[in-house]
Amino acid sequence: MAPHLNIVPSMFVLLLLFISASKFGAKADGKTDLSKPFLDAWKEACASVTPSTVVIPKRTYLLSKVNLEGPCKAPIEINVQGTIQAPADPSAFKDPNWVRFYSVENFKMFGGGIFDGQGSIAYEKNTCENREFRSKLPVNIRFDFVTNSLIQDITSKDSKLFHINVFACKNITLERLKIEAPDESPNTDGIHMGMSEGVNIIASDIKTGDDCISIGDGTKNMVIKEITCGPGHGISIGSLGKFQNEEPVEGIKISNCTITNTSNGARIKTWPGEHGGAVSEIHFEDITMNNVSSPILIDQQYCTWNKCKKNEESKVKLINISFKNIRGTSALPEAIKFICSGSSPCQNVELADIDIKHNGAEPATSQCLNVKPITSGKLNPIPCSGPIPKTPGATA
Repeated sequence: MAPHLNIVPSMFVLLLLFISASKFGAKADGKTDLSKPFLDAWKEACASVTPSTVVIPKRTYLLSKVNLEGPCKAPIEINVQGTIQAPADPSAFKDPNWVRFYSVENFKMFGGGIFDGQGSIAYEKNTCENREFRSKLPVNIRFDFVTNSLIQDITSKDSKLFHINVFACKNITLERLKIEAPDESPNTDGIHMGMSEGVNIIASDIKTGDDCISIGDGTKNMVIKEITCGPGHGISIGSLGKFQNEEPVEGIKISNCTITNTSNGARIKTWPGEHGGAVSEIHFEDITMNNVSSPILIDQQYCTWNKCKKNEESKVKLINISFKNIRGTSALPEAIKFICSGSSPCQNVELADIDIKHNGAEPATSQCLNVKPITSGKLNPIPCSGPIPKTPGATA
């Protein structure tokens, strides 16, 4: 039952609650596929003219894959109490989908349950050279064209690729999530999004092998707050500028977060090359860094796998970016790095009340290329106090 949405129980809810019911045929035996019972329950709930709840009880279920589509006739909830496991063998997947919600409005998922991607085999095979293999790895949970919805108290564990992907969504909140994967797991971004507006990510704990949160093109008016991140690659805007016709990213506020033992902290990353784009009104505030290799980073020479031409510049414009009240420790001396584009220098970049100390013997430094930051308050390290290397190193 879900009092927040005034849920009215239906017969299918009771049948799915008693998971051995013959109508759905679901069994928590670790080998019977939950896909058809889950989909059948969803279809009946979606067709109901009164609000309905699908319940996954506290047991462990095997799920090959499921695509849960709307639009539905009334608000719908999924109360996930149990553990849902993906096939461990990556060859079981022919496309990058495992659990997908598509074209749903007034939706809620909650319950404390776990989506276990069982990704350990995929991690061993997911290398830079094996791109075809990676293209078929599934995201644990996809939200595509979902509006006015709440995802709360759910765990994503050991996804084979991204844990959660948010695409073309509007007014969706993800709250009190737990995301877990080993720090060496490749391409396991905690939450990735693009082409979405009004997304809120709140009070969540993310430990993974890539960006804790990554923000792609077309993302607008987003709030990220009270996040604990690490291990991982930090909280990133981007990467951007790799493809043609990318939509602007604007109006992103990241605040009250703690980032620990990550390769990056608060980061913006864009590719050098011919494709343009725009990033504006990005604000990082009240963030604690604990032993972060690059706590504050604008990297407009982001380039992995040596895919960029020599002397290319990023065409992505960065305007109105701020880093305020950020404190803690850096694992490397270069605590602040602003590597902006020569052809499109960063505009209105603000540093205020920064106190980041290097964990080693050397003092923390700050590097600036093609930018003159606006400064105020206490500033440690001194802005732009360090030399810029001739070839700034790539970051993960």
